[in-house]
Amino acid sequence: MTWKNSSSILSLFIILTVLTGCYYERSGATGWAYNDAANGGFEKSTFFEQQTGPGLILVEGGTFTMGQVEDDLMGSWDNSPRRVTVSTFYMDETEVTNHFWLEYINWLERIYGDNNSEIVERALPDTLAWREKLAYNEPLVKYYLRHPAYREYPVVGVSWRQANEFCKWRTDRVNEGILIREGLLVDNPYGQSDIEHFTTETYLNNQYVGTGEVEGVKSYGQSEYRDIALEDGLLLPDYRLPTEAEWEYAALGLIGNSYGELIEERRTYPWDGHYIRNDELRSKEYGNINANFVRGRGDFMGIAGDLDDFGDITVDVHQYAPNDYGLFNMAGNVNEWVMDVYRPFSSLDNEEFRPFRGNNYQTKVLNAEGDPDEKYEYVVYDLNRIGNFLSDYRTEKGRGGSGFGDEDANLLDNVEVAVEDALEKSQDNQDEESVMTLMADAMEVIKDSEALIAADLRKGFSENIIAVPGDMKYRDVTLEENLGRSNYRVSDNIDFRDGDTHSSTSYNTPEDANANSSRMYDYGKSTLVNNESRVYKGGSWNDRAYWLVPGTRRFLDERKSSSTVGFRCAMTRVGAPVPFQGQ
Repeated sequence: MTWKNSSSILSLFIILTVLTGCYYERSGATGWAYNDAANGGFEKSTFFEQQTGPGLILVEGGTFTMGQVEDDLMGSWDNSPRRVTVSTFYMDETEVTNHFWLEYINWLERIYGDNNSEIVERALPDTLAWREKLAYNEPLVKYYLRHPAYREYPVVGVSWRQANEFCKWRTDRVNEGILIREGLLVDNPYGQSDIEHFTTETYLNNQYVGTGEVEGVKSYGQSEYRDIALEDGLLLPDYRLPTEAEWEYAALGLIGNSYGELIEERRTYPWDGHYIRNDELRSKEYGNINANFVRGRGDFMGIAGDLDDFGDITVDVHQYAPNDYGLFNMAGNVNEWVMDVYRPFSSLDNEEFRPFRGNNYQTKVLNAEGDPDEKYEYVVYDLNRIGNFLSDYRTEKGRGGSGFGDEDANLLDNVEVAVEDALEKSQDNQDEESVMTLMADAMEVIKDSEALIAADLRKGFSENIIAVPGDMKYRDVTLEENLGRSNYRVSDNIDFRDGDTHSSTSYNTPEDANANSSRMYDYGKSTLVNNESRVYKGGSWNDRAYWLVPGTRRFLDERKSSSTVGFRCAMTRVGAPVPFQGQ
């Protein structure tokens, strides 16, 4: 090839590049140029692919048979097989560890510890979950969460609600780190406290200013610089708990034994084969136990000198081999929370695409101008639950025979009066801030008291916090604003098509529903299932092999915790399911 021919080809390449660049900078609908201040400054982001967040593994979605196809030894029949499709998503490589949780608590202490210590208390795991009536587990109560020897062990004793709060916190810290990394935000860890701290939502709604000289990204509009917006694609979607369908799909790891659209053999466990031991004859791991569970009665770890697994309780989150997605301990070690509300007849009332039960739709509270209302400057408590807590506490304290001392009785009386006043103001639709001021005053009375019951009351209050300073304000979607909708009407869709005629959407008015006494989920009388019963899956260090099967499922109240239940986070994959490879 001559120099002249090479030059011609190079020139053609440059021309095509320029033309292509011009093509992509103009609207295919209007022909107007993007990123041009002279044309109004409408911007087109250069972002193409979602970056992978810290700790996450890409799980390519697809169609699979969800449910229990093996023998139902427990006779529960609560997860019958059905065909569903799951979109591509991200999931944590391991369970959330004690070390990550201590990082979370440290941040809460720095932000809220001085003025709202009850927020920190709300996040503390229940270390007493290790106690058993006939076992010496006090060393685990004292050391498991905080000792460095357990640093990389999964956190336990956390409720479903606590797990969700951790996911929210993680979202904000990751996105804050991205902005700092890109030079769009000044790192200011000690300048944040209470209401003035970074959250993704408040930042995107221009309610977080931060500090420093950072001017933002170049703008093509009326101003020279602007803050990052959702349209830029720089910030990550929310960390969250996985849905039950996502968790089960990821645990099966069918990508490793599929050819085209054919599944070679459905797995019993997250690994190949139908045995709890490694059955690869040529592998040095042949005969090894594949997960951390109880092999038989009293056998948590095997015989000394030839242990069948690596731990008597939980183990390091990287201890066992990952499944074909690269996910560790999708069977054994700890059970894991998922998002879903538990229903025994899940296969009878699910959607085929992205199945999930638990939707309670909310929207931001807007001011008169249509902008998001100012973020909370106070702690928001669940008044009804605190009222019930105080009533139950008085009853149980009296039943226990210990009774109340004068100081205890006075404290409880004063707190009950404050809560009753708050409830009355709330029922009269008085300003929420004034209502919560009464609750804040009650909390201060508790903190200042030297009564023996003060610690119990403080814990009862902290467990029923539903919003904290710095949070965006949300409300339930109303029936009136959904007029004409066909996909949904009411805000709370948890009970939709679950067989409970009392809570179904087939009645004409709420009064008709209340008149119907035929309830399937009459909590505390005929069942322990209600709208706060959340699913957990996977089996644990204290379970038999049966619970290692991904299709098995159990439930626990979303406010309760256990020494056998932990969690891992997930994240939605936005856009294309996987990077486009062409046809």
